Amino acid sequence: MKEHVTLSLNTGKMGEVITMSHGSGGRQTIDLIRKVFINRFGMTGNLTDSAILAGTGERLAFTTDSFVVSPLFFPGGNIGKLAVCGTVNDLAVSGSEPKYIAASFIIEEGFSVDDLDAIASSMAREAKHAGVKIVTGDTKVVERGKCDKLFITTSGTGFLRKDYEHISTGNKIMPGDILVINGSLGNHSVAILGARNNLSFSTPVLSDCASLNGLIKKVLGQSTEVRFMRDLTRGGLVAVLNELACMINKGITINESEIPVDEPVKAMCEMMGFDPLNLANEGKVLFVIGKKDQEIIIDALRSDPLGRNSAVIGEINSDNDGMVILNTFTGGRRMLDMPSGVLLPRIC
Repeated sequence: MKEHVTLSLNTGKMGEVITMSHGSGGRQTIDLIRKVFINRFGMTGNLTDSAILAGTGERLAFTTDSFVVSPLFFPGGNIGKLAVCGTVNDLAVSGSEPKYIAASFIIEEGFSVDDLDAIASSMAREAKHAGVKIVTGDTKVVERGKCDKLFITTSGTGFLRKDYEHISTGNKIMPGDILVINGSLGNHSVAILGARNNLSFSTPVLSDCASLNGLIKKVLGQSTEVRFMRDLTRGGLVAVLNELACMINKGITINESEIPVDEPVKAMCEMMGFDPLNLANEGKVLFVIGKKDQEIIIDALRSDPLGRNSAVIGEINSDNDGMVILNTFTGGRRMLDMPSGVLLPRIC
């Protein structure tokens, strides 16, 4: 279950209120979801990007997401493309084949119709590219100053084969399985940061915003050894690794030297004091796979433009249960804890 909270939550006369950290995808986000939503909605089991709905016929994956990115247009995409890609990817990493999307728009009075048309056009192009259909939606307009230009909420469904049901839960992961990502980290966050602050880079940094269902389908078609997938959005790689370690109660070790990060992103992180492993991405996925099919899966990933820079970054182990350990560039080892606080608000 995902959220981006913008309203105050008052739990009493002097009760807790929502802060921007609650929308970061890190520790405060998880605490809020468990304290409020899981408690009130009676949810059970692990939290996954898509709910798996079992019926008398084919299984369905179902997901929903809201997008409040600022600015609305950024290098490599805009809020509309982001909304389609984010929904498609949440379905695809569950192992399902994305099919249908609903989209709702909250529009501020005074917003440019030309900009709205450009955003809707990008949604249509991305949906066609991903092989999904936008089939229903809703539009609301609020008074000037009551919304920051435009917010979009999407929901999506996809069909899920029974033999892929384990992927979102990770319940088939075992020690010795390896971790793979499909490319460089942090580009989306740095592209948003640059657009928000009118920064220029000697080498342009584009958001990695992309629909990954084609890439994932290619991998699943080559191997039955995919144990888990999750897209690396808010909270980045570190948040996903910590969620996974907690889900499976096994240790995870990753190697800093094997994690791809583009030079402009490295430079910006060094200047701003960011860790690229904590930065959000919109076109990256973590795979946990059986070691025997490592070469097959890496070859499949690298044959696709969205996986050209794929890399093996670590493995699952039986040591340090529930902990994530980083082997550093300098030869040391340190624990990677769940991110806390917020680095860049409103990145998706």
